[in-house]
Amino acid sequence: MQRPLRATLRDVAIFKGLTEDARGRIELSCTWKTWEREESILRFQDETRDVYFLIAGKARVMIYTPDGRQVTFRDIGPGDMFGEFAAIDDAPRSASVEALQSCVVACMSGSEFRRMLRAEPTVMEAVLVHAIAQMRGLTARIVEYSTLAANLRIRAELLRLAKNGMVEGSDVVIYPVPTHAEIASRITTHREAVAREFTSLTKKGLIERQGQQRIVVKDIERLARMVEDAAGD
Repeated sequence: MQRPLRATLRDVAIFKGLTEDARGRIELSCTWKTWEREESILRFQDETRDVYFLIAGKARVMIYTPDGRQVTFRDIGPGDMFGEFAAIDDAPRSASVEALQSCVVACMSGSEFRRMLRAEPTVMEAVLVHAIAQMRGLTARIVEYSTLAANLRIRAELLRLAKNGMVEGSDVVIYPVPTHAEIASRITTHREAVAREFTSLTKKGLIERQGQQRIVVKDIERLARMVEDAAGD
C-alpha cells in the first residue's frame, strides 16, 4: 500500500528516544493503512500478530459480551500503539479495536516487532513502561468494580476524564465528553445510571453540562475528595 503523504512515526510515543535515522529504518519496515469510521481494525480472538501505531484518528479497544453488550477498555489516539500483546506472547487477540474516526495506521509484523525490540533497548524499555501503565489502569478499574457502587465508579471515571481536560480558570472542561453509553461501557454499568449520577452532580453544583459534548467540572478538588473518601471506606 502506498505510504500516506507526510506519514511518519515521529509522534509515536515508544519511538521518542530514537535518532531520526533509526526511526527512519523502522518506518521502512511498516506498511501504511487507512480504516474508516466504525470499521474493525482488530477482532477479539483473531490469530493475526501485527502491531499497529496510530498516526491519525481515534480508535477504541473493546470486547463484546455474548449478549452483545460492549465493554470498553480504553480509547487510542495519535501516537499510541496497540496489538503488541499478541506479537509478544503469540496468543490470540485479547480484545477488538474499532475505528471511531478515519484512522491512518502504521502496521508492523509481529516478527519484525520482536526483532526491533532486541535491536533497540530504548524502544524495549518504552514498551515495558507502556504495558505496565495499562496493567495499572486495568487494576484500578478492577478494584473500583469490586469495591465501589455504580455511582461512585461514575465519579471516578469523571475524575479521570477531568484530569485530561482543559483548565479554564478554576474550571476544568471535558470536551468532547463521551456519551452516557460510552461511560457506562467503561465502568460496567448502564447509561441510565450515568444519566442519574450526572443529574445528581449537576444539582450539587459540581458539574455543568454545556450542550451535548461539553461538561464543565466546577470543583475538581471536591470531586477528587469524593472519590478518595469512597475508596477509603
